[in-house]
Amino acid sequence: MGGFFGTISKSACVTDLFYGTDYNSHLGTRRGGMATYDKEAGFMRSIHNLENSYFRTKFEASLPKFVGNAGIGIISDTDAQPIVINSHLGKFAIVTVAKINNIDELEKELLAQNMHFSELSSGKTNQTELVALLITQGKDFVEGIENVFNRIKGSCSMLLLTEDGIIAARDKWGRTPIVIGRKEGAYAATSESSSFPNLDYEIDRYVGPGEILRLRADGIEQMRKPNEGMQICSFLWVYYGFPVSCYEGKNVEEVRFLSGYKMGQKDDSEVDCACGIPDSGVGMALGYAEGKGVPYHRAIAKYTPTWPRSFTPANQEMRSLVAKMKLIPNRAMLQGKRILFCDDSIVRGTQLRDNVTVLYDYGAKEVHMRIACPPLIYGCPFIGFTSSKSDLELITRRIIKELEGDENKNLDKYATTDSPEYKKMVQTIADRFGLSSLKFNTLETLIEAIGLPKCKVCTHCFDGSSHF
Repeated sequence: MGGFFGTISKSACVTDLFYGTDYNSHLGTRRGGMATYDKEAGFMRSIHNLENSYFRTKFEASLPKFVGNAGIGIISDTDAQPIVINSHLGKFAIVTVAKINNIDELEKELLAQNMHFSELSSGKTNQTELVALLITQGKDFVEGIENVFNRIKGSCSMLLLTEDGIIAARDKWGRTPIVIGRKEGAYAATSESSSFPNLDYEIDRYVGPGEILRLRADGIEQMRKPNEGMQICSFLWVYYGFPVSCYEGKNVEEVRFLSGYKMGQKDDSEVDCACGIPDSGVGMALGYAEGKGVPYHRAIAKYTPTWPRSFTPANQEMRSLVAKMKLIPNRAMLQGKRILFCDDSIVRGTQLRDNVTVLYDYGAKEVHMRIACPPLIYGCPFIGFTSSKSDLELITRRIIKELEGDENKNLDKYATTDSPEYKKMVQTIADRFGLSSLKFNTLETLIEAIGLPKCKVCTHCFDGSSHF
């Protein structure tokens, strides 16, 4: 996926930029970059590979070279960013959180218009460069950004560092968020509001879908009003979001706790305790324990010093290893217990398979599993949700193929809670992994916990409902 941070201040911005960008590190792991602008020194940019290291270790030594009062930074799972463009609109740096499904088609069109792309070692077009070229087709920044909104299939939110402030533009359907922070003499824009507290920013506003703002040190200019329709990704609250972050005024940990609480109140399973699979299952499990009236025990601990998130490596075999190695079971808390675990989701089933085997090996009497969201039935065409290349990587689709002979058959029935097809699919997953019981949160409960109207939230991966 990815996350960005930008700030403009009446004083030097590099400290806020460095730490603010770093606070988006949970959203991506391939590339990190920063760019600053100073009226006299101009643009300064640096990009580093983060696949075998962390953002802070790569950038800390070079911070003195970043001068100026305005800057943008990015943690990306895709392209090398920021890129710097000199155009008829002026010189600007740009970072994006985007997924562009028609990039090949757009590349051919732009090449036919005598434009060109930089050569990359991957052999693929840098989608941030493509976005920048689409912007330069406009007579001004607003028209150029609207050109991006109108031409791409997928989603794109962006920050532009210009010679006159920072432009923040949120995806036209608001699938990914931008939050504006404010403190004395400075403004900031970020994907994650968890960037703000330790830098003394307060949330000023949430950028609306398709809204374009220009941030200066002394104020904000609205360059384009927000669209009425919104399809913000529900998985931000389920998985991606850091616990203290807020989107649309809805806190991540509060949503996770509430969804677990509601599930616990309705669950009639007999268990001795609840435990969250670190990190994103913990909030739900704390809520479940309170709603169910059972104690919360930490029967699995995450080894945080060296193991990153399990979706990080591009190689599936390595992802599986990371998923296993980062979580350490506690035999003393498992022995003889009927224990219920909460997790954010089941995608491929890799992590679930390894975890359940270990839990029984370490003495668990029963292993029950509760999942924060409904089953993932559809691949996401809108954001960089996972590295999956095919819907058949989803365990639900593989089971549907086994049951129906066709992974695309009766998907609406399998997505309908408590339909015969749904029950058969869930039971098959439970049986396959040796679970005492398995239940998924309902879509209704998840939406209720988020607290936004269903029409404002994208739930496509659960029900195939978004076709924009």
